[in-house]
Amino acid sequence: MFSLRTENLVKTFGAVKALDGVSFDFSAGLIHGLIGSDGAGKTTTMRLLAGLLRPSGGSVSYLRDGGPSSFAEFRPGLAYMPQQASLYPDLSIAEHLEFFRDLYRLEDGVFGRRSEELLEITRLGKFRDRRAGQLSGGMYKKLGLMCALLQSPSALLLDEPTNGVDPISRREFWELLYAQGGTGMLIIVSTAYMDEAERCARVHLLDSGRLLAAGEPRALLAERGAAGFEEIFIKGAAR
Repeated sequence: MFSLRTENLVKTFGAVKALDGVSFDFSAGLIHGLIGSDGAGKTTTMRLLAGLLRPSGGSVSYLRDGGPSSFAEFRPGLAYMPQQASLYPDLSIAEHLEFFRDLYRLEDGVFGRRSEELLEITRLGKFRDRRAGQLSGGMYKKLGLMCALLQSPSALLLDEPTNGVDPISRREFWELLYAQGGTGMLIIVSTAYMDEAERCARVHLLDSGRLLAAGEPRALLAERGAAGFEEIFIKGAAR
């Protein structure tokens, strides 16, 4: 199983310090929440973990079964769903799955089983011929998740996947993530929605590029004597 760690991670863009010495421990087999408002450093963190950016300082460590691994070994099992629209509006749901089948070089038998399973759990099977540009926001996000899950990744990075999605679709999206339980998959979800923090097994609270707190949601709230995560952020900003 894969896990990720960072130590004193720094990322600057000119005079702007997006991350300021952040250390994370993303354990295998859990849903981790990267929680923070816009500008907290969530997307920068995701891109660094995915190897799309290089750190300005500090390090990112990739581990497999508790031992050191290289990014080259880690990369084939990594799936990344960016915040920005990344699907092709003129391609249907079925055509997107076929495109990612070729991208991941999946055998026909594996693709057939996996695509039908995903179409069933997302309830998008009857819409397989609908173009991505004609999907609702929630359906679009589900399609993006299906494409990421098609290869059965060991690590899944989701950058604000429920941003701008209606409450019902948000709940359904989380149900899809819970459905991956028991696979040993490492899932990291970034979000600005405080209520989603409590849906995670572990949370990592980011504010202005710094880590405010990390831990199991209920234990962290109890430790900080806070009624909700908004309170932790407010207290952190007041320091």
